[in-house]
Amino acid sequence: MSAGIRLVLATRNAGKITELREILADASITAEIVGLEEFPEIGDVAETGLTFAENALLKAVVVAKQSGLPAIADDSGLCVDALNGMPGIFSARWAGRHGDDQANLDLLLAQVSDVPEEHRGAHFACAAALALPSGEERIAEGALNGVIINAPRGANGFGYDPIFVPEGEDRTTAELSAREKNAISHRGRAFRALAPVIGELLG
Repeated sequence: MSAGIRLVLATRNAGKITELREILADASITAEIVGLEEFPEIGDVAETGLTFAENALLKAVVVAKQSGLPAIADDSGLCVDALNGMPGIFSARWAGRHGDDQANLDLLLAQVSDVPEEHRGAHFACAAALALPSGEERIAEGALNGVIINAPRGANGFGYDPIFVPEGEDRTTAELSAREKNAISHRGRAFRALAPVIGELLG
């Protein structure tokens, strides 16, 4: 892939951009990745889809169209077995207001407070979508299985990280370092699954 190729990651989160850069570098894909701060004219895209994949694709398509560049977008959330897979796509606004992490976490803990330990299975899910200005689209997905604990632990991460313990771990995702979390995260897995597709379509 030539170094001249630019990709837009539909985020204003610098951490996500760094993560994707590292994943593409590991896959020997050379590209310049920019975030939405380079395109102030692109507003927030309404997430009206019913699945993570639909929402990721909605964002990627809009950003590709408006920027004229290949665009990548992701959507993710926590799916709790005892809540029939909820909060799912509503994870960021579970308590009613978008992005109120503490309220979301408190509500979720209250909802599973009487659920026994053996039924507290959950997984973080992520869909990552690539959309080209030409109209081509691809989607990759990743998941991280684990359990919900009774009380928050750890100061790293965000969202539901302090109450989620990944399979094979005794620490919550909020107790892992950024590098440890990225190595196993649902978003990291979705981005890594998308990397060869990016190489194939843009190589």
